Amino acid sequence: MRRQWEPAMRVAEQAGCVVSASRAGQPEEGSWSCSGVILNRSPGLVLCHGGIFTPFLRAGSGVLTEAGATFLPGDSCADDLRLHVQWGPTAASPAGRVERGRPGLCTPQCAGLEPSPPARHRGRPLEPPHPAELLLLLSCPDFRAHFARLFGSGSDTAKQWRFSSAAREEEVSEDEEEDQLRALGWFALLRVRHGLEEEADMRGPAVAVVSPGALPKGTPLLACGSPFGAFCPDVFLNTLSRGVLSNTAGPLLLTDARCLPGTEGGGVFAVRPAGALLALVAAPLCWKAHEWVGLTLLCAAAPLLRAAGEAFRSLRPGTASLAALLPPELGAPWALPLQEPGPPWAAAAVLVECGTVWGSGVVVAPRLVVTCRHVAPREMARVLVRPTTPKSAKIWGHVVFAAQETSPYDIAVVSLEKELEDVLVPMPTEHFHEGEAVSVVGFGVFGQACGPSVTSGILSAVVQVDDTPVMLQTTCAVHGGSSGGPLFSTPSGDLLGIVASNTRDNNTGATYPHLNFSIPITVLQPALQRYSQTGDLGGLRELDQVTEPVRVVWRLQRPLAEAPRSKL
Repeated sequence: MRRQWEPAMRVAEQAGCVVSASRAGQPEEGSWSCSGVILNRSPGLVLCHGGIFTPFLRAGSGVLTEAGATFLPGDSCADDLRLHVQWGPTAASPAGRVERGRPGLCTPQCAGLEPSPPARHRGRPLEPPHPAELLLLLSCPDFRAHFARLFGSGSDTAKQWRFSSAAREEEVSEDEEEDQLRALGWFALLRVRHGLEEEADMRGPAVAVVSPGALPKGTPLLACGSPFGAFCPDVFLNTLSRGVLSNTAGPLLLTDARCLPGTEGGGVFAVRPAGALLALVAAPLCWKAHEWVGLTLLCAAAPLLRAAGEAFRSLRPGTASLAALLPPELGAPWALPLQEPGPPWAAAAVLVECGTVWGSGVVVAPRLVVTCRHVAPREMARVLVRPTTPKSAKIWGHVVFAAQETSPYDIAVVSLEKELEDVLVPMPTEHFHEGEAVSVVGFGVFGQACGPSVTSGILSAVVQVDDTPVMLQTTCAVHGGSSGGPLFSTPSGDLLGIVASNTRDNNTGATYPHLNFSIPITVLQPALQRYSQTGDLGGLRELDQVTEPVRVVWRLQRPLAEAPRSKL
């Protein structure tokens, strides 16, 4: 498994950097910082997030939301802007050559830009911060359009969402939050200023960029960023996080790789083609209705760099030559056949609508769908089922079984009026293995707006009663709307269970998307097979008559101790 990730890890750590912005001669105002990606070591082109530049804009942050604004030249910021870029030791640098292969002890220095002993990054000396100049501020209009469609604009839907570089409980002024929202889809292209004696350290191949259309949902990704920006780079610089491509809407992407404040502008790289840059982090923390979603918002790198090339060619002649130094784009339409079919099991997830309630479901037979009771609570109720592809398709059905509210198994079964075409019915598993890689597919967060999301994790616990699995626990991110969706084994594609809920702390109101529970398919499969073959609901009715120990597990209660025996 590690061998699969190593090439991407090497590229990510070589390309990662941190960018700091401050005012000349005004250290008391502090500095702003974010993560970035070194696109080309000669002439030192760096792409980072644009949010740190909003305090320096001559015309204010409102200029970022003007109609038709796709780029701003470097002189859009005040003359007192000072930029520095810091990166880790490379194999080509003296620090990297001296320390290569030698173990070292990393003693945090938490150094800023002031003179201090050289910081060490995982046992090797860090490069000192290098001065840089702002070439462009740029955005992707398609990203902004998809963002407005999915998250709303000035509506009640928009008010449910919060995108911030701070956690929910931290105080952020309205002006700061408004600036962050305006700059969400903006990025900055910098050029590092360095002398000829430093040229060798900066020389190196540009990263390759992969088009988002070349990678299907569920593709493994590696995010590389520096939590808390320029704070303690010897500890936090180029921190890595694994995840998958969870969902896409044009250049707006989502991943379940876990990112923190300060990683804005950090690169997200594909495992295959190894180390190809897919996107940059736009917002590491997303909240909906005061609940952490557990997904990171990304902007695809390819359209950003195409916009940068066009901007260079339209500006003064001296910058046109820089367009040729931007990284090459792989994938369609330049035709390395990179895209492989997405996991076939993902197509078994469907959207289930029952009146005003909607959730997820999974196809278990050509005309049979399983979902949760709280999605389709009434037997004989009409239900609309929308398959993953094509998005416009819809099939009516009716609920043939809904577990009683007193049953711990939150299950409903829907019979369809006609078969779902071109949907591969997943194979139900017979065994569970704690620690195995798993995936959840569901319509949480966005519903049908951009299809189901895929989140990854491990099977963290298999809870048993009398040696029979009765509950599965995973670390996948699960949201409202994912209920009834399938839990799959990632390596085999076998169906493991049906997602029932995530976790909510009733004392604090906090929801934990990465702690969730599923009903094992082994509990349901005999009854589903019996109904599918004979139309007999008897096996499903037995789910209402489970033993008390099973009910105790699903109530998250401690098993009752055995009553003491009387001595009389």
